[in-house]
Formats: sequence, structure tokens, C-alpha cells
Amino acid sequence: MRPKKCRRVCCRLNATYYKPNGIPLDELDEIVLEIDELEAVRLADWETLYQEDAARRMRISRQTFGRIVESARRKIAGAILKGNALKIQRR
Repeated sequence: MRPKKCRRVCCRLNATYYKPNGIPLDELDEIVLEIDELEAVRLADWETLYQEDAARRMRISRQTFGRIVESARRKIAGAILKGNALKIQRR
């Protein structure tokens, strides 16, 4: 496996956990969202950038960006649909 290339991340976090209301965190399964995955979702879905432009901002290839954003969306959807806690990993 190749080493991870350094990725540019510009988002600032107000929280590192999201979970269903009314259920204690210790009773929930946890899904970990890496900070670069959060940045990819922010650029693609919040700022509505094309993948090529978003990849350029993160200083990675378009293909790598596509894999990152796909992984992030799958994790977020899984957390919502299964009622899991979503932990944002800052590294």
C-alpha cells in the first residue's frame, strides 16, 4: 500500500460527534469519518464544486477525490440509516 499523500483541509469543526438524540453514546456503534472525507463532502456537497475543482483545492487527483467523497457519503448515509454515532477523526 502506498503512503497517503498530504491533503489540504480547510474546514473548521464545531463538533466531532453526531449521534441520534436521546441515546447515550456508549450504547451506539460508531462510524469514523476521516477529516479528509469531511473536507471532500464539504467541497462537493456544500460548496457544490465539480470533482476536478475540489480535487485541485485538496491537492489530490480527481480519481482520489472521487474515492474519498464516495467513502464519506457511504459512511454518513450508514450513520443516518442505522442510527449510529458519527465521529469525525482529526488525526
